[in-house]
Amino acid sequence: MTTQPALPERSGPETASVMDVSPFKPSLVKAVFRDVTPMHVSRSAAWAAASVTRTVLVEIIDGARRAAAAEARRKLIPGDLLSAIDRNVEVEVGSKWYDHSPTFRGLTGVLYDAEGVVVPSRKRSRSRRPSAVAGAHRFEAGIKKLLRSQGATAVPAMVRDLDGIASVFLTDLARDAAMVVREGGVKRFGTATLVMPGEPAPLPLLKDPLLALSTRRGDRRTIGGDDVLAATTMQLFGDLRQRALTEAREATQNTSAG
Repeated sequence: MTTQPALPERSGPETASVMDVSPFKPSLVKAVFRDVTPMHVSRSAAWAAASVTRTVLVEIIDGARRAAAAEARRKLIPGDLLSAIDRNVEVEVGSKWYDHSPTFRGLTGVLYDAEGVVVPSRKRSRSRRPSAVAGAHRFEAGIKKLLRSQGATAVPAMVRDLDGIASVFLTDLARDAAMVVREGGVKRFGTATLVMPGEPAPLPLLKDPLLALSTRRGDRRTIGGDDVLAATTMQLFGDLRQRALTEAREATQNTSAG
């Protein structure tokens, strides 16, 4: 029986086993959505949101593992998380968490007074708006399950950071999906095309899947799977966005067939 390499190079999107591991149950995803919107959340929307969040975290964990391997370590530490984000800007998500974690203090900026002493962050007054940070602990079990599925282990501080990033990212995804429903599509969606002087502008790519997600049909009371996919185009970009969309579609199709 041959052994697999510890850190295989990514050769493309995961396909056969995208949802073999489901660290974020639909019930948990729906609870996050209920924190930010009274709209009904369909089953396909819950699975799509869980899949997108998983894709993002797998990418972060993969980058952290490579950073740890470069230092001949197997257990992930917060510094590996910083390295993963520094090497791949596509995974810089859940940024609201950065203000609440010591890991990201250097990224968000540290203020010093005239004596060179660190000025503590100003405490904000309690808001009625639900906070993704306050509910971050709900994701700990899923994070640990996801780490095991990727053959990784992490110190508690690293688990905490992944936990917080997942919570903030999923909450932002829920808010954007609700906005898509309210506004009837992605109003901020746009494209830019380079055209040489004197040449006619090319016709729009009507079959572009991202353009198709920019408008929606249906009632304004239910968040569907396509609404979550549209929100994903607002939260992510580049190869990570495309992979998240592909895996989310596969997840919802497998769920419908099952």
